[in-house]
Amino acid sequence: MKGSRIAALGLVAAAVGWIASGHFMPHENADSRAAVRAPDNEAKLFRVAVQPSGLVQHQQKLVLSGRTEADRKVTLTARTGGVLTELRIRRGSRVKAGDIVAVLSDEARDAQVAQARAVVNQRRAEFEARGKLIASGSIPRLELGNLESQVKIAEAQLAAALAEQDRGYVRAPWDGIVNDVPVEVGGAAFSMAGREIGTLVALDPMLAVVEVAERKLGGIHLGAQAEVRLVTGQTAAGRVRFVSKMASQQTRTYRVEIEVANPDGAIPDGITAEVAIPLAATMATRVPRSALTFSSAGDLGVRVVGDGDVVQFAPITLAADEQQFMWVAGLKDGARVIVEGQDFVREGQKVAVTASAQQTATADK
Repeated sequence: MKGSRIAALGLVAAAVGWIASGHFMPHENADSRAAVRAPDNEAKLFRVAVQPSGLVQHQQKLVLSGRTEADRKVTLTARTGGVLTELRIRRGSRVKAGDIVAVLSDEARDAQVAQARAVVNQRRAEFEARGKLIASGSIPRLELGNLESQVKIAEAQLAAALAEQDRGYVRAPWDGIVNDVPVEVGGAAFSMAGREIGTLVALDPMLAVVEVAERKLGGIHLGAQAEVRLVTGQTAAGRVRFVSKMASQQTRTYRVEIEVANPDGAIPDGITAEVAIPLAATMATRVPRSALTFSSAGDLGVRVVGDGDVVQFAPITLAADEQQFMWVAGLKDGARVIVEGQDFVREGQKVAVTASAQQTATADK
């Protein structure tokens, strides 16, 4: 019994010694030697997707919200007294320059014209008769000047009577559309002079008016083409006709007018419009909106992969917005822009680079 205990204790001591020998004196093998030789730089790198930038001439556009405005507006008014006897227009009527839109009562204007014309005929007859006597020497030659002045006075009175007669007719000064008619036939007062007859607007051409900030004013030039989109969905092409040289005292912006052809009057006055004015072309590249990020200093830019696959930050300036994509300036041609994983790496970090899914799909096509 004592001998078996001694044998058991010996076996336990041998097992403990064998285990201890493996802990304090490890045995080398192929795997352990390979692990010792493995360099630290073969540790797994963070993988990012990149897209190479390509610089192209990009036409920038200044997009502003404004309104349409009729090129000309005028209030048609009576220039003399009388009763409104005839009204030849109504709301929406189209008129031509010189068309009679309203007629006032005669008020003896025709009689005044007839009287003035009779006086003219009389003075001319006297001038011819006395002129013969002056030529023969029967009447002093000094009378010639008096006769001539009487004829001219009579002709002036006739011209004034004709002008007063014409004031009884209210005419359209230019082509347009009647927008409002606030009077009715039979309306009268002690004097119709200055009384509003109607409102006339010219819808061709139509103006799209926007207010431009002073920093953007330098890129707008007279004659530049522009695109106009109305809130109704209508689109039209126009050109810059006027750029104000004085800023608004309230907004410190400058009025810019874009002239748009509107022969059928389809574009109304006072409707909301979006105007896109092209600016000078710049070298820019197109990147996904999601690629944009901020540096630790708060600068807007993108992260790129530089030499040695090391992450760098590249500041950029925005050139145009296309919702999902952005046109940016400031990148070098061929720069590898990180489009996936840019928010999980930092400047100076080495990364594993792969092509973006969009670039791969484009290459496959």
